[in-house]
Amino acid sequence: MLEQTAPSRAWYVQPLLAGLLASVVGYASTFTLVLAGLTAVGATPAQAGSGLFAVCIALGLLNIAIAWRTRIPVSVAWSTPGVAFLATVGGVEGGFPAVVGAFIVTAALIVLAGVWKPFSRAVSAIPAPIANAMLAGILLTLCIAPLRAVEALPLLTLPVVAAWVVGLAFFRRYAVPVAVAVAFVILALNTHLQGSTVANSAPALSFVFPVFTLDAFVRVAIPLFIITMASQNLPGLAVMKANGYELDPAPAFSITGIASAIIAPFGAHTVNLAAITAAICAGPEAHPDPARRWVAPVAAGVGYLIFALGSGLAAALIAASPQLLIQAVAGLALMSSLAQALSGALAHDQDRLPAVVTFVTAASGVTIFGIGAAFWGIVAGILLTLVFRLRR
Repeated sequence: MLEQTAPSRAWYVQPLLAGLLASVVGYASTFTLVLAGLTAVGATPAQAGSGLFAVCIALGLLNIAIAWRTRIPVSVAWSTPGVAFLATVGGVEGGFPAVVGAFIVTAALIVLAGVWKPFSRAVSAIPAPIANAMLAGILLTLCIAPLRAVEALPLLTLPVVAAWVVGLAFFRRYAVPVAVAVAFVILALNTHLQGSTVANSAPALSFVFPVFTLDAFVRVAIPLFIITMASQNLPGLAVMKANGYELDPAPAFSITGIASAIIAPFGAHTVNLAAITAAICAGPEAHPDPARRWVAPVAAGVGYLIFALGSGLAAALIAASPQLLIQAVAGLALMSSLAQALSGALAHDQDRLPAVVTFVTAASGVTIFGIGAAFWGIVAGILLTLVFRLRR
């Protein structure tokens, strides 16, 4: 009798471990990119730390509340491609307050996608190769950063790259967290933080009064919304469906959009349905029984709440570190995303040339009429796609 009941009593151990793994992978892989992206659009170290703190709190609470309420392993994450895009935007008219305003607009558009079906269908109608090509163009600059760092800082960068390569060879899922851990050891040994800085690094929320500008709307809000929907929300729904869960997108989009609007004034970018970590929490490795996998996102939420406590110290360390090395770590973390985006962009012959035009335009970094390259990449790709379809 004991041999039969013991496994049932401990059924929650497997999804707990899977959820904690998801939070470690999700946080450790790209939290440096979150800080770098926010800093690139004008956030101070304190504001970047506040943004990381707020988004971790939101992820923790949303993962726990949604999974507990629905008993479905719905996972929420931040948009890694979204913060990668922020790292390429450059200065925005109105500074970081205008970027915060753009975050709120992006959140409103996500809610609109949830409550207004025609708008959601219009977003879904953007050809997947074009969306993937735009994302690949955005990621390219960041993925080149490790090479630049090897050239400029070889003694600091080569051990990080080596750790990443070894991780890919022997434990692929942990490759990026291992590289991040090695980078932090190197930074700890080579970066000197003042005692007062460490003492004052407790996580804290810093309110930023939002400003709404046309420049931030066009250059930040619209591309960030498209990236979030195309690279996170829609793939997240697909992951859930592939694992046997039919998820109504309307409530999911509305809840994550409202949460994004609430945390935006504290410097945080959008939250959305998870894609990569969703596969960990909703897949068979979380538990053989699909009805018991909901525990995994709950455990992931607890993990994010724990990580939130270190956001202030992480921001202080990143601010005092060589920025090129931070960009190199972020680039390594995005290599798999770049490979996936390129694969999706070039998968079909009939869409290949429009996708290449989108990729080249988005990667060019050009600004026309004050509008950034990501937007023009989408426009160019869609126009060329329409020309080809009319010809056919």
